Amino acid sequence: MDYNKFKFDEAQRARESRRKSTNASLKEMKYRLKIGPGDFETKTRKVSTFLAEGHKVKITIMFRGREVERPQFGQDILNRIADTVSPVGKVESMPRLDGRNMVMVLAPDKRAQAAHPPKGQPGEGDAAATPAPAPPPGRPDPRPQPPAAAARPDPRPQPPAAAARPEGAPAPVEQSPNGREAPAPAQSAPADPQPRST
Repeated sequence: MDYNKFKFDEAQRARESRRKSTNASLKEMKYRLKIGPGDFETKTRKVSTFLAEGHKVKITIMFRGREVERPQFGQDILNRIADTVSPVGKVESMPRLDGRNMVMVLAPDKRAQAAHPPKGQPGEGDAAATPAPAPPPGRPDPRPQPPAAAARPDPRPQPPAAAARPEGAPAPVEQSPNGREAPAPAQSAPADPQPRST
C-alpha cells in the first residue's frame, strides 16, 4: 500500500468525523431570585433555543444579601425552568449551592427533541396546519371562512320603536330622569294680542 494514499485516507476520515461531530459548547444563563415573569419567559425561551441547537446550558441563580438564607426559592425557579424546557432538554446535574450562587446544568435530550419536532420543520401533522396560498385577485376564495362573530348588543338604551297609536288612546306618560312621572307638557295658549298690565 502506498504511504501517501494511507495518509490521504486518514485525513479524509478525520475530516469526516470532525464534520459529523457537533460543536456543543457550554452556554450560561443567569437569573436572580426576584426575576419578573417577562424576564423569566425571555431567558427561558433563550435557554430552549440553546438546547435545541445542541448546546449544554448552565443555569445560575444569583443570591444577594439575605436571599442566600432561602435557597428553596432558587430551587423553585430552577424546577420551573427544568419543567419549561423539558421538551428539548433534561437536567444533567441537579441544583447545588455554590457560594452565593445556585447552579444547575441542562443538556439537550435527543429523544425528547425527536418526539417534539420544532415548529419550523415539517412533521406528521403540519401539512393540515399550513395555510393554503391566497387565490389570485379577482377570483373567489375557495377556502372555508370562519363563522362570523355574533354582533355584540349595543349597551346604550334604544328609544322605543314608534308604534301607531289607535285613535282616542291616551298619550304615553313620560318619565323624568329621576324616575318620577314628568308633568304633562303645557298646552300652548293662544297668543294674547295685548300685554297684561300689573
